[in-house]
Amino acid sequence: MQLNFNEAVLTIVSGHFIGNKGNGQEIVTSDKPFSLPADALKTVKDAFLSKFNLESDKYAFSHGAALTFNEVYNFCLETLAEESTFQKNAINIAKHLYENTTHPKVKPGELYVCYFTNCFADGVFLDALGIFKTETKSSFLDLVANGKESSLKLLSGSDVSKFDKACLVLPTNAEKGFDVLLYDSNGNRGDEAQFWREGFLGVVPQATEYYHTNQFMGLAKEFITSQLPHEYDIEKTGQIDLLNKSVEYFRANDAFDKKRFAEDVFEDKRIIKAFKEFENNYTEMNEIDVPDNFAISIQAVKKQARVFKSVLKLDKNFHVYIHGDKSLIEKGFDERTGKNFYKIYFDEEA
Repeated sequence: MQLNFNEAVLTIVSGHFIGNKGNGQEIVTSDKPFSLPADALKTVKDAFLSKFNLESDKYAFSHGAALTFNEVYNFCLETLAEESTFQKNAINIAKHLYENTTHPKVKPGELYVCYFTNCFADGVFLDALGIFKTETKSSFLDLVANGKESSLKLLSGSDVSKFDKACLVLPTNAEKGFDVLLYDSNGNRGDEAQFWREGFLGVVPQATEYYHTNQFMGLAKEFITSQLPHEYDIEKTGQIDLLNKSVEYFRANDAFDKKRFAEDVFEDKRIIKAFKEFENNYTEMNEIDVPDNFAISIQAVKKQARVFKSVLKLDKNFHVYIHGDKSLIEKGFDERTGKNFYKIYFDEEA
C-alpha cells in the first residue's frame, strides 16, 4: 500500500478520558469536538500520522459471527459515510473502549478520535478515521515572559508524538472490514496489545505479501536461534550463517517457494525435516497460515533483516560481525590459557 500524508488535513478531534473499568476507574466523555487553531491541527496531524508507513501490516475488522456485529466497524462505517455523525460515534468508540478496559495491566489514558481528509493511499485521496490512545505523561517547563519578569511552571501532559496505541481506518475494502493500520509502542506484543487489537478493535491481519513475508521470516529466525541448537550440535557461527542465508534468500528472490527455501538455506535433510515439524507446531500454536508460495515484500524483508543478528558476541570484549563465508572462521580451545578462541582468515584489511 502506497501512503502519503503530506497533504492530509486533520479536520476534527474529539478527546475523552478512559479509566480502567476493571480497577473501578471512570470514563469522562466530551460532548463536543475540540476547537484548535490551524497550526496546532497541523502539528497534531503530522505527529499522529507519522507512525503509519509502508512497513505497517494491514488488518481488517472482523467478528466470529458476522462483520456487522463488530461495533467499532459499525461506528467507522457510519462516520465515513456521514461526517455529521462523527462526535456521536467518537463517544461510542470511547464507551466501547472503556467496556473492554478491564485487564489489570491496561493503563488509563486519553483517547483521541480524529477525522482526516486528503489522505493519499494507492493513488487516491481519501478521508480516514484515526483512533489514538495516550497512557504516558511527560513533564515539561513553561516559561512565560512578562516584561522584565518571567514565570516558570512545571507542567505535565501528553507528548503528541509519543502516543501508546493507535489505528488508522481507511475507507477502502469496506465490505471486507476496511483497511486498518495499527501502531503499538510495545510492538503489538503482550496482553495490552492483545486487548487493543482483539478485545477493543476486533481486527485480524490481512493475508498480504507483507504479512506472509514477515510471518515466515519470524518463524525461520525462531527455529534457527531457539529450536535448532537444542536438536543439533550447532555452533553460534553456524546459526549466524543460517540467518544470513535466510535473509539473502528473501533479498535475492521476488517470489517465495517454501520447498526451495528449505533446500537452499538448510541443505541437510535432517534439518529440513526438523524445520517442517517446527513450522507445523509454530503455525498451529500461533494460529497463522503461511502458504507454500507468495510474493515477497521488500518492506517486510528490510524490517526483519534488522533483527536477524549476525553478531558473534565474545564475553564483553569483542563483537564480530559475520556477513559471509563461515568456513573462514575457525574455533578452538587454548589449553595454556584455558580460553576459547576464534581464528579468522581474510585477504585484505579494509
